[in-house]
Amino acid sequence: MKKLIFLLLVAVFTLAAQSFAADPDISKMDQAIIKNKLDKFSKDSSLPIGDLVLKIGLDFLNTPYVGKTLDKTKEEKLVVNLHQLDCTTFAENCLALARTVKSGHPDSKQFCSELEHIRYRDGKMDGYASRLHYFSEWILDNEARHNVMSMAAQMGGKVLPVTLNYMSTHPQEYPQLMNDPATTAKIKAIEEKVSAQKFFYIPSAQFESIENQVKDGDIVTLTTTIPGIDVSHVGILLKKEGRVYLLHASSSIMKVTVSAEPFAQYLAKSKKTTGVMIARPIE
Repeated sequence: MKKLIFLLLVAVFTLAAQSFAADPDISKMDQAIIKNKLDKFSKDSSLPIGDLVLKIGLDFLNTPYVGKTLDKTKEEKLVVNLHQLDCTTFAENCLALARTVKSGHPDSKQFCSELEHIRYRDGKMDGYASRLHYFSEWILDNEARHNVMSMAAQMGGKVLPVTLNYMSTHPQEYPQLMNDPATTAKIKAIEEKVSAQKFFYIPSAQFESIENQVKDGDIVTLTTTIPGIDVSHVGILLKKEGRVYLLHASSSIMKVTVSAEPFAQYLAKSKKTTGVMIARPIE
């Protein structure tokens, strides 16, 4: 009996240790940010989720832009960093916070669960290749799990030719792929699978004509002519004074900001941008 109890205790402590090891390492600063946002916006849980995403996004104004915050270590971890944002992590964190508020369990554990559910294929982190690196797949995967709805097709968009291969053909640019042909091969297989899907986008010149169909909190991605990738930037749309603007973590201004000009004009200035894909957060 004593031996059985001992073995049971060992099993319990082993599982607890594994669970603890799997938990993200959250700094005190980020714990405070999560608590602050959830405390501040819990009263808004009845808002449409898009409106909530936008309110949370505006609360991040002036947060510093820092690139590649998800790639500081070779081992894939659920990175929780709300004090430094790039364009993708900005959108992900806003959506995860909004979903946490809506969940009825507004705490850091639920937030981490929502963030993993958004950031990784099928909602589960399983190594570097499980992260949704290409935003076209991000939309496809999150739509399948009812986190967002792809809007470009019903807004009158056109088919977007997608040929993804940048990561597998430039492994030297990614610490997790450098000298790791097995993971690079996984990425290549994902690129080929995603490239075979049908995606829709709204050409830049067409965007102003569909502004009336945009809702606050829509997540937008800029499609690009850069070979091997699908999108070059991500942000959140907001409407003011009858026009649509872009709320985003800007690499040129180096902080979270709202575009100075309407988004249609912003698009027209970007020579490598072909148009946009739109993902609408859903309840």
